[in-house]
Amino acid sequence: MPASVADAEGRARRGATGPYSVLRELDDAASGIPVPERRFIGRSADGDRTVLIGVPLPGADPGRFLAEAETSRYLLGPWSSPATEVAAPGDAPWHARPYVPVLPLPAALTVHGGPLPERTVRALGAALVETLVIGHGQGLAHAGVSPAAVLLAADGPRLTCFGAARAAAEDGTPRSGLPGLESGSLPPEQANGGRPHPTGDVYALGATLAYAATGYTVPEREELPAALRAVVTACLSRDPAARPRPAELLDALGPVAGPPAPGAGAAGPPRPATVLDAAGNPAGRAAALLSPGWLPGRIIAALARQSAELLAATLPVPPAPQD
Repeated sequence: MPASVADAEGRARRGATGPYSVLRELDDAASGIPVPERRFIGRSADGDRTVLIGVPLPGADPGRFLAEAETSRYLLGPWSSPATEVAAPGDAPWHARPYVPVLPLPAALTVHGGPLPERTVRALGAALVETLVIGHGQGLAHAGVSPAAVLLAADGPRLTCFGAARAAAEDGTPRSGLPGLESGSLPPEQANGGRPHPTGDVYALGATLAYAATGYTVPEREELPAALRAVVTACLSRDPAARPRPAELLDALGPVAGPPAPGAGAAGPPRPATVLDAAGNPAGRAAALLSPGWLPGRIIAALARQSAELLAATLPVPPAPQD
């Protein structure tokens, strides 16, 4: 009989998940933002490997959780974060990916002291769009984009929680109000039990960018920065057909044009054409936006502290055997 979610939760609380010792939790419950899984930073017994670990929430279906983790192993792109290890059949469910110093997006807002600068939101959005484009090209709807799914690293974001909506409930079953799913990020069609589709990822992306820019996934339109208002509002259309295409999003999230160069005319230079990858999909724009300074200094400092603390951390001492 497969090990239960309670087994995984209990082992993590006791300081072990799979072959890894748990050093600390990744998420802070004080943020109030739902997270689709429990996440920890762990280290191998020999100290050579540090990983990010995920275990399902209590009451979750371990089979669906592991199926989504297994599928995520095939995700491509520099800003995706696929699982690289999953629990063996019959073991308590967990998955792991290589560790880099990261802050979940809600924690980053806390560290920064409020909503993130427009430059950061644009860079974040471009990287997430490129990640979704690659996944959609593989025939995969992410179905898990939300503020908690986004981890911020110094070199760019990492998109996690692949398949969270599918893992929470099967298609045809309402998902609204289920544990771990952030209601403002859940596309209306998925909340009603519809099958996840790439256009739903665009809705969730809009909610996540709204959160980064305002601290809310469903802010009033006037709360959004003026320069981002149109693109975020379009993403949040309740009609999937009215949501923007990825190429349109990359154009809208590109750097704000500066003053026109001398002799360029009142309109300034034209916006660069959308960059396409080998398959003809929009790609490559995020790298230009993720240049030094894309993250505020307080977040960079917090990432450095996390790295230093983990370097100094010692593995938990295993309990003494009982006589």
